[in-house]
Amino acid sequence: MKHYTDISKYNSHKTESEKDKTRVFGKPSLPEENQEGEHTRVFRRQDVTQAAPQKANPASKRRPKLSLRKKLRLNPQLKIKLKKTLESLPKSLPKIKPQEKPVPEQTRHIPRAGKRNPMETSATLYKESEPYVNDQCGKLRFLPAAVFVVFIAALSVWFIFNPKGEYSASEKRYLQQFPETSFETVTSGKFGSEFETYFADQFPARNMWVGFNSYYALGLGNNGANGVYHGSDGYLINVPVPQDNNFLKNIGAVRDFKENLGDTPLAVMLAPSTGYICRDKLPLIHDAYRDDLMLNLGTKELGKSGIPMIDLRKPFKEAYAGGRQLYYRTDHHWTTAGAYVGYTALCKYLDKAPIDRDKLNAEIYPNFYGTTYSTAGFWLSKPDDIEVWSNPGNGGNIKVTITEGTESKEYGSLYFYNHLDEDDKYPVFLDGNHALTTIENSSADRGTIVVVKDSFSHSLAPFLSENYRKVILVDMRYYKQSVSQIVKDEEAEQVLVLYGIDNFSTDTDLVWVS
Repeated sequence: MKHYTDISKYNSHKTESEKDKTRVFGKPSLPEENQEGEHTRVFRRQDVTQAAPQKANPASKRRPKLSLRKKLRLNPQLKIKLKKTLESLPKSLPKIKPQEKPVPEQTRHIPRAGKRNPMETSATLYKESEPYVNDQCGKLRFLPAAVFVVFIAALSVWFIFNPKGEYSASEKRYLQQFPETSFETVTSGKFGSEFETYFADQFPARNMWVGFNSYYALGLGNNGANGVYHGSDGYLINVPVPQDNNFLKNIGAVRDFKENLGDTPLAVMLAPSTGYICRDKLPLIHDAYRDDLMLNLGTKELGKSGIPMIDLRKPFKEAYAGGRQLYYRTDHHWTTAGAYVGYTALCKYLDKAPIDRDKLNAEIYPNFYGTTYSTAGFWLSKPDDIEVWSNPGNGGNIKVTITEGTESKEYGSLYFYNHLDEDDKYPVFLDGNHALTTIENSSADRGTIVVVKDSFSHSLAPFLSENYRKVILVDMRYYKQSVSQIVKDEEAEQVLVLYGIDNFSTDTDLVWVS
C-alpha cells in the first residue's frame, strides 16, 4: 500500500473518473498511517491541488503503542512463531492449590466469614463458642435466674407476714382490705379486682416505692408526678382541671337551686386555683390554668338568673403581690391568711364589717403535710406551718353541732386541736368534712347564713361566725336531703355557694342541691 504526504502525489496516479468522484463528493477521508507511523489527513476538495504546509507537531513524532494484532499483521514471522509456541503447550494445566496459613490455637474456634451468609456465620460462631463460654462461666450462668427467684420468694414472704394497715396517713385515705371470698365474687371478677387493689395498698414499704417512682419520674425530666407539679420553693401544685369538666353543669344546678329559694338572696364565691395565683412557682413547662375563662363564663351564666359572682381574682393577686402566702405549699387549700382575704371580699359584698385582724390571736403549728404532698409522693418536701386565728373575746359563746345522718354531737370550740398530732392538720378547722355543721355564736349579730360548701369553707367559716349568729355548712358529698328546706326552716337571710374552683369544676354531687 502506498502512502502519500502530498496531495498532488495522491491525485496524480488516479484516473480522471476517480478525480471526478473526488470533486463531486468533496469529503475528507480518514487519516491513514504511513510507514513511519505518522498520520496525514487528506482533504479532497475541488479547488485544492496541493496540501498546505503544516507545522511539525512534536507529539506526532512519537511512535504509537501497537497492539498485538497489529504487530502480528505487520510481522508475519512473529505470527508463525507464536502459533508454534501455543501448539507446543499442553492441552490442560494442573490446578495449583493455594497454601493455607496456619491459624493460632486460641482463635481456631472462630470461623472465617469470607463470603458466607452472615446469619450462618453468627450461628456457627455461637455454636463453636458455647463450650468455651460454659467452661469459663460454669454455674454462674444461672446466677441471674437464681437471684430473681430468691427475690420473688422473699418478697412473697414479706408480703404475707407484713402487718396490714387500715389507713394511710401520708395518702389520707383508707386502704383496701382482703376481699370477701365467695363463688359469686370470684366468678363476677369482683374478687380479682379488689385483690389487685389490696395487693397494691398493702405492698411492703409502699410509701418508699411511691416516693421512688415520683423522684425517678422527676429525674427523667418530668415536671411532676401523679397530677401534681413540682414547683419552686417547695410548692406542690395540682395540674389544671381537664377542659371536659362539670363546670357549666354545676352552674346550671346553682341556677335551678335559685328557683327553689324564692326571695332569699344567693351568691357564688369560687376560690382561684393555686397555679393561677402562684404562677411564679410553677415549673417552666406546664399547662394553662383556665380560671379566667371559667369565672367569666360563670359570671355571665349566673347573671341570667340574677345570681352575683363574688370575684376573688383581684384581691388575691394584690395580696400575693404584697408577699402574703395565700396557699399551702403541700396542700391545695388556701391558708388562713388566704381565707381571711376571701372573707373580707365576702363582707364587702354582704355590706358587713369584717373582724379586724388585730383582734385575732394567731397560733402557728409546724409539720403540716397536705393533700398534694400525699398525692405526689415527693416525701422529701419540707412541711408547711398551719395557723389558727381565734378570737379570744368569744370565750364560751361558741357552739358547734356536727350532724351525720340522725346523730348529732355538740362541741364548744371551732377548732379541734387533736388533729394537730396528725400529718394532715387541716381538720383542725371544724373537724374536717361532715354532712351538716352548724356554728352558733351568741355574741354575734342576729342572722343566719347557709353555706353550700366544700372544704375551703372550713377555715373561712370561723371568721363568718363573727357576723352571723348561726352559720350552717352543708356538704353535698354527704348530705342528700333538701337544702332549700333548711333555708326555709331556718329563715336564712343569705345563701352562699363556696367552693374552690377546681372542686367546683369536678364535683358530681352539687346537682343534688336543687
